[in-house]
Amino acid sequence: MSTRARIDFPSRVGVWWSGDTWAMPAAQQVARDIEEMGYGSLFLPETVAKECLTQSAAYLSATERLVIGTGIANIHVRLPSAAEAGARTLTALHPGRFVLGLGVSHGPLVERGMGGVYTKPLTTMRDYLDRMAAVPEAIEPGVGRPPRLLAALGPKMIELSGAHADGAHPYLVTPEHTRFTRDILGPDKWIVSEQAVSLDPDEAARMAAAHGHLEFYSGLPNYRNSWLRQGFEESDLVRGGSDRLARALVGMGGVERAAAALVAHLDAGADHVVVQVVDGGMGADPRPALRELAGALGL
Repeated sequence: MSTRARIDFPSRVGVWWSGDTWAMPAAQQVARDIEEMGYGSLFLPETVAKECLTQSAAYLSATERLVIGTGIANIHVRLPSAAEAGARTLTALHPGRFVLGLGVSHGPLVERGMGGVYTKPLTTMRDYLDRMAAVPEAIEPGVGRPPRLLAALGPKMIELSGAHADGAHPYLVTPEHTRFTRDILGPDKWIVSEQAVSLDPDEAARMAAAHGHLEFYSGLPNYRNSWLRQGFEESDLVRGGSDRLARALVGMGGVERAAAALVAHLDAGADHVVVQVVDGGMGADPRPALRELAGALGL
């Protein structure tokens, strides 16, 4: 009998999108449109801009079936008790529709952008999860522990996501890495993989969008180490990534090939895959591309 946490995804393909620069009423309309297209989720980031639990509440209230997930809630932003209590409240109001994705973030963001201290990511995350688990049941009684996923790239963090959480939310990984994650976690833990795509009809523009997407991440040690573990080389880790890295991490070359990149993660063991449209940069309107993809995916 499966012991996995409850997440009621209406379909196996969702969306990863940042609405940080959007007024919330307009962002809520994007969420409604995503739901109407047949996508099963909307995952949102948290860096140094909008607070993700507040945004999640707004998206949940604006939709009826769409699962809302944090991809990820930065553990350096709030106390463990606040993260747990906030997630319980959202789960109490919208059962089966909220996923708390948690991550240790990155040293440069935490120390330079937030003035915090970044050290021993695995120990820090384990302690954070233990302190979340210590929140008494009297807080939102009857709700239980909300489903939580970890931003897990390396084997030790993946193992922790199975032992102390409900699975993993891999980001900027190949389908082979999704399969690697499934091998570690076994069948009863959730895997929600992210996949970037570009649907620009011009090849040069697609590559420019892919490199632009990787520009920020290619300067972060966590991702650089992850890509080396995935079989890439130092020569692939130039700022913006090599063409080889861009083609491996961004689905492009037409809507059918982009859709195939998403399905590859499902075939590799993901329960759910979230698509990030990189055309126009983070925060651009994803809906035109999502409508094309929805047709190709049969949503």
